[in-house]
Amino acid sequence: MGSKILAINPGSTSTKVALFDDERPLLELTLRHTAEEIARFDNIISQLDWRREIILSALRENNFDIRELTVVIGRGGLVKPIPAGVYEVNEALRHDLRNATKEHASNLGGLLAAEIAAMAGVKAYIADPVVVDEMDDVARMSGLPECPRRSILHALNQKATVRLHCEREGLVYEEHNFIVAHLGGGISVTAHKRGRMVDTNNALDGDGPIAPERSGTLSAAGLADLCCSGRYTRQEIERLLAGKGGMVAHLGTNSVMSVMERMRSGDEQATRFIEAMCYTISKEIGAMAAVLAGQVDGIILTGGIAYNPPVTDAIRERCSFIAPVTVYPGENELEALMSNALAVLRGICTPRLYA
Repeated sequence: MGSKILAINPGSTSTKVALFDDERPLLELTLRHTAEEIARFDNIISQLDWRREIILSALRENNFDIRELTVVIGRGGLVKPIPAGVYEVNEALRHDLRNATKEHASNLGGLLAAEIAAMAGVKAYIADPVVVDEMDDVARMSGLPECPRRSILHALNQKATVRLHCEREGLVYEEHNFIVAHLGGGISVTAHKRGRMVDTNNALDGDGPIAPERSGTLSAAGLADLCCSGRYTRQEIERLLAGKGGMVAHLGTNSVMSVMERMRSGDEQATRFIEAMCYTISKEIGAMAAVLAGQVDGIILTGGIAYNPPVTDAIRERCSFIAPVTVYPGENELEALMSNALAVLRGICTPRLYA
């Protein structure tokens, strides 16, 4: 029998869990939460006990005893900037997850992992949270000292996918350069230089390409006009940048599937939006090619939107002159969490200390 690994990925309206026997999946569940259920709570952290009991109940219903677990690993949250890697959930990490500066469902990942692991008598980890920061110093500077650029991206999926690509192609990640674009509700495009993510757009706060739920980079003067118009609170402006921007603002939906169907039906507005989104993604990829001085061994497209050939084909058409474009659709975050936990159990990597 192999190691029993429980992976936990909390989202805004669901909690995804998967149980593995080494690499072999035993169980994968999407535990959905209604708007009415979520509305009972003042904030995300107050959902901790409720979500923990939902997970435990689901495991019991599937006849799994948590005392059989070897390890629990959760998606990392918005803690302080840290290098990539696996981190054991300690008191310092729990404190920062509970007191994160921004509300995000991923803040629950390490806390849920720690509580269930404690009940099972095993260790809890997180891996490659969204705040992984390996940026070159030159990439941090903006035109205002008060507004430095920040590294917030889909680090877990990006790192796992580029490593999978290297494994399949017989390459060593730390010896090559890649551009990885995660295409989801938010979009992050990142320059991977010999194993480090040296530059990226801030995918949480609406920086970079237009996305289903993100505004993308805006005219600074236009944004200043909105902020000073008296029509919006700060919270409402932040929601326009991330949550109600992009496809939601233009088309009233965050469903790429429904917009693709509208395109096929001849909807010109839907077609224009998808074209513009692909255009801005391609521009960001071009910018990252400049970061890597043109030395790019491959461009990798991943995330849920990468299931749509009209999107990936449009990006390939604009960017294949830079390097070969390879598509690995899906978020695959539970599998990525499992791989990181297994690497620790097999002694391939040593957990980092969060302090």
